[in-house]
Amino acid sequence: MVVQILPDDTATETRVGFTVTKKVGNSVIRNRTRRRLREALRLVAREDGLPSGDFVLIGRDKTRGREFSLLKDDLRQALRKGLDANFREKPSGNSSHSRNRAK
Repeated sequence: MVVQILPDDTATETRVGFTVTKKVGNSVIRNRTRRRLREALRLVAREDGLPSGDFVLIGRDKTRGREFSLLKDDLRQALRKGLDANFREKPSGNSSHSRNRAK
């Protein structure tokens, strides 16, 4: 499973999209995988909460056969990692591209 996050401090709601490609299987398998992701996110969000922003969960082949409790743990870890990366404060000052170099 892959989680993509676009934080939005001005938004008042959390929007979530789910996608599962045809590589995972036929429509029945893809829909089941999508339902499992949706339920896992519902339970994780109820327990841990979600900030406002846009989230996209991408189901992979192993998502469909993953034990549900492990799927929830994987989702928690992926959300934590994505939120840490996206909500981390940007360093201030000069970037490496605009650094003045002495000649």
